[in-house]
Formats: sequence, C-alpha cells, structure tokens
Amino acid sequence: MSILYQSPKIIIREFLPREQQTFLDLFKDTQVTKYLPDATPERYVEMFNELLENYKNKNLSRWAIFDTSNNDFIGICVARIFAYNTNQIEIGYVLSRKYWGKGIATEVCKAIVQYSFANTTTKEVVAITDINNSGSQNVLQKAGFLRLDNLIRNEEEIAYFMIKGSLI
Repeated sequence: MSILYQSPKIIIREFLPREQQTFLDLFKDTQVTKYLPDATPERYVEMFNELLENYKNKNLSRWAIFDTSNNDFIGICVARIFAYNTNQIEIGYVLSRKYWGKGIATEVCKAIVQYSFANTTTKEVVAITDINNSGSQNVLQKAGFLRLDNLIRNEEEIAYFMIKGSLI
C-alpha cells in the first residue's frame, strides 16, 4: 500500500481491495453527493475497480483519506488528466459530512496539488465545482487556486479554478 501524504491529522493512501464497501458507503449520503455528477451504484463499483487497476499501472487515481488519530475513513481524493485540456491535471475530493468544516479539504487539496506537480509533467492543476458549491470554491481559494471564467459541461455552467506550478 502506497502512502501519498501524511500529517498529524490525515493520511492519504491507496485503497486496499477489501475497502470497496468503505468507498461505496461514502456515496450513500445525498448531502455528500449533492454537487457530484449523477452516478449509479454500479458506476461506483466500476470506479473502485478502476482505481485498483490504476495503482497497478502507477497511474493517477483516487485515494483514500483517513484520520490518523482513530483510523476513521474521511473520504476520497482524485488526481486525473483533465478532460477539457489533457496538459492539465484535475484534482477533487469527497469528504464524509462528519469531516466538513475542519480544514481537511484544504489540506487535501494542497497535498494533491503537490503530488500532481511532483509526479507529472503538468504546469497547471485545475479543479471544477458545481456553480452553487460555495464551500468547495472557498476551499480551493484557501488552497491557492485562482478562479477563472466558468466552463460549460453538458450544457451546465461549472466553476473553474487553476493553480500554476510556479505558485507553490
């Protein structure tokens, strides 16, 4: 199991194959998934299988976030090639409600940005959020991202943020 990041509060690491249900349970809370693109339970199973395959191939992926004090599952984070510009890496995160408002999302964003710059050739890391997700937009700005003009995805406007490699 590979560890991407560790601090006194959190650890970001690869999921273990036996943690599939932990991954799936995160997406059962409708408040957690409120701003995520719609996905079926089957799609979440596919995502889990894909992340395990990505680990084997040493690709960008989704990783687990755990609380270092009690090993409680906090959520997931992702770094992937951005669909709109393959020279950019897109990051994201999903945290269980219990961990909202504790600064963890900001720490995760900073860690995944550093990981992306250190492990890829990208000069730009981006993130997108639902236009109404002010909480995540604030997190991204705290993590050093600049808000750019909104993008259109599937005929829907989304907030678009970027951080350049020279800024960290």
